[in-house]
Amino acid sequence: MDRIAKVFFNKQLAGILKQTRAGYSFTYDRSYLAEGTPLSFNLPLQEDPFVSDQLFSFFDNLAAEGWLKKVQTKTQKINKTDKFGLILENGKDLTGAVMILRNSNGIL
Repeated sequence: MDRIAKVFFNKQLAGILKQTRAGYSFTYDRSYLAEGTPLSFNLPLQEDPFVSDQLFSFFDNLAAEGWLKKVQTKTQKINKTDKFGLILENGKDLTGAVMILRNSNGIL
């Protein structure tokens, strides 16, 4: 089953992050491309989606570490290797300007 998240930067929709059986993709929102700044050096502004068989390092580094990761994986029943799952469950409370919200309604 695919997992989809909306990625916000400074409360503006920046793009869509997806996990499929084939891997991961991130696509900037068209309106964000016109006015936004790149989320990271490795994710420059572009219309074409970024595709990888691994979670992009920018998003991977947003997942909790150490004691907080232990608490989250235990209380939320998430496998400790599922960083995308951790981000989906906790993306509303990330440090900094990035917020990641699960796309539960199927509308992008």
